[in-house]
Amino acid sequence: MAPTLTTISINSNTWDVKNFVVNEGHGVKGLADMDIQTLPKQYIQPLEERITSSDVVVDEEQCIPVIDLSNWNDTKVDNMICNAAEKWGFFQIVNHGIPIKVFENVKDATHRFFALSAQEKNKYSKDYSCTNNVRFGTSFTPQAEKALEWKDYLSLFYVSDEEASALWPPACRDEALEFMKKTQLVIKRLMESLMKGLNVKEIDEDRESLLMGSKRINLNYYPKCPNPELTVGVGRHSDVSTLTILLQDNIGGLYVKKLGNETWLPVPPISGALVINIGDALQILSNGRYKSIEHRVIANGSSNRVSVPIFVNPKPNDVIGPLHEVLESGEKAVCISKFFIRIMSSISSEKLMMERTPLILQRYDILHCIK
Repeated sequence: MAPTLTTISINSNTWDVKNFVVNEGHGVKGLADMDIQTLPKQYIQPLEERITSSDVVVDEEQCIPVIDLSNWNDTKVDNMICNAAEKWGFFQIVNHGIPIKVFENVKDATHRFFALSAQEKNKYSKDYSCTNNVRFGTSFTPQAEKALEWKDYLSLFYVSDEEASALWPPACRDEALEFMKKTQLVIKRLMESLMKGLNVKEIDEDRESLLMGSKRINLNYYPKCPNPELTVGVGRHSDVSTLTILLQDNIGGLYVKKLGNETWLPVPPISGALVINIGDALQILSNGRYKSIEHRVIANGSSNRVSVPIFVNPKPNDVIGPLHEVLESGEKAVCISKFFIRIMSSISSEKLMMERTPLILQRYDILHCIK
């Protein structure tokens, strides 16, 4: 049975908040369900990690692009996709052909999974899950972070329908799998458009492995927070993926760093839309032409929020470097070491990306410089 505010003080030295949240599987939802009035000290972020009104630009002319895919065979659509990838690193797509019912089902399933008991959810945690391909957790790396993030998640690495049917949680399995399957054509078409911008004429079997050889879907849950101004839902980061496809609910909270300065732009929820962003791997493959941009999620004090991203990645052990088509015109390859400078600076300042370099090195063999 979870403790209550009548038996403990939220910041008492006698109660181990991290053990309650992480090891016992209650997550931040467990704290929110206690109707706490004060943010636990373990979640208070340093000032430089918080977002303030002075950091945010709210201007309709500076919103990330919204691209209508209803006439995808029009070359103008390809151009808009490539331009957004170069100038923004983020864009939203509408009229993509995926029924809204699929979106509503997976959002409902996300709420349903996180409404399970801590004991049930904890079956899928690092300590108890029967597979590394299914992982329930909280924050990002709670054992290493000095300040925790106000988020719980379920991460599902797709191998096959058979494995998903056997191992994914029944509370959300069918809906998560349906959402992943319904996005497959959209992902392929987006990649085809982006490759046209790099003079890649065909996505053959090897390229398909490199661009979209593996996929992972996350169900993210952000409970309402008593002091949202003191913490974050997700700290600033960029994605390791080639592409990320994100389904938002109607609450909002995603912010994108504007290319070239330190301001942040909100990504307003649009009914039926998907948010697309370029990942680090595609920035490397495009030799820096397509931009992997930092983004973050704020906490909020009024509503519980969910989001469902699909991370599209190269297959493990694929070698990545600038595509040869990008270099055919004599363009000089960018050393991959420059890519790691940004990550290492985040490591040294103990930001969110502290474990990303070993993650990348485990999943991919990276060419440090393509001659």
